[in-house]
Amino acid sequence: MKINAVEKLIGSGLYTGYIPLASGTFGSIVALLIYFIPGFEKPYVIVPAILIFAFLGIHLGTKFESLYGKDPAECTIDEVVGMWISLLFLPKDFFIALIAFVIWRALDIIKPFPARKSESLKGGLGVMMDDIISAVYSLIIVHLILVIFTRQLIN
Repeated sequence: MKINAVEKLIGSGLYTGYIPLASGTFGSIVALLIYFIPGFEKPYVIVPAILIFAFLGIHLGTKFESLYGKDPAECTIDEVVGMWISLLFLPKDFFIALIAFVIWRALDIIKPFPARKSESLKGGLGVMMDDIISAVYSLIIVHLILVIFTRQLIN
């Protein structure tokens, strides 16, 4: 299966997948930078972006796997989607985004149940699902942190 230049650009998170060390972290940084484009955080922008890139990621993940092997480091579209999910419905604030980034990266590495198990899914679905599951955990944790700290500030 061949990958064209546009697929390579998108699937590798603007070529972050080809950075030899911590490609997933660099893919997440690209997603964070895109998030800081004015208006990107709006639900009517970020939710469709997540859905489009998740489906693209399934397709491209399958292609990347055929070329590079199981869940290849070269494919970082999953980290882009995961980072965006981690930022959903949060106040657009650098410090909050940094907290979301750190929690997201930790959970992407740890892969809490059932994320690690979902890696065994075939093709691009396996590439994307572990990151989507970890990102949902990240999203919940960051929102809980905000609720707890907001309550403490009010009291």
